[in-house]
Amino acid sequence: MPAVNRASMLVRMDLTAIEAIRRTKHAYLRCVDLKRWDELAGTLAEDATADYGTPTYGDPIRLTGRTAIVDFLRKRLVPEIITVHLATQPEIDVDGDTATGRWAFQDQVIATEHNVAIVGAAFYEDRYRREGDGAWRITHTGYVRTYEAMLSLADLKSFRLTANRWAVPSA
Repeated sequence: MPAVNRASMLVRMDLTAIEAIRRTKHAYLRCVDLKRWDELAGTLAEDATADYGTPTYGDPIRLTGRTAIVDFLRKRLVPEIITVHLATQPEIDVDGDTATGRWAFQDQVIATEHNVAIVGAAFYEDRYRREGDGAWRITHTGYVRTYEAMLSLADLKSFRLTANRWAVPSA
């Protein structure tokens, strides 16, 4: 095979892997926000690790294993916690069946039970692996905040939550 064709084929393979990795990261975030814990588990390798560096919980959170990560998120992000996570500007480097990714990240949290909103930003530092079934999964995800701010909803006199997917309908 001529060198030009081989180089072109490798670039296409990397682009295919990069797109699959983007989809994996976006699925991870979507599943967190929609509280789809079983589907979230499918984005993580069984031996995945996570480092969540958010001041809200005190010390940085370090978790090992898919089950520990999903259980942590399931327990912390109960229906009274509404979240939106956005990850953009991916920098993804593929090396065969492994990859690294850096993502600019912003999130918003409304904790209805505590009457607070949290906004913040960070840069995710992730690692990925293409597994035996061909799927790319997260082997490590983590961030350290660039900022985090907490607002009392009581101080925002005009704040009114007009929709809440997890609110229990009133009788």
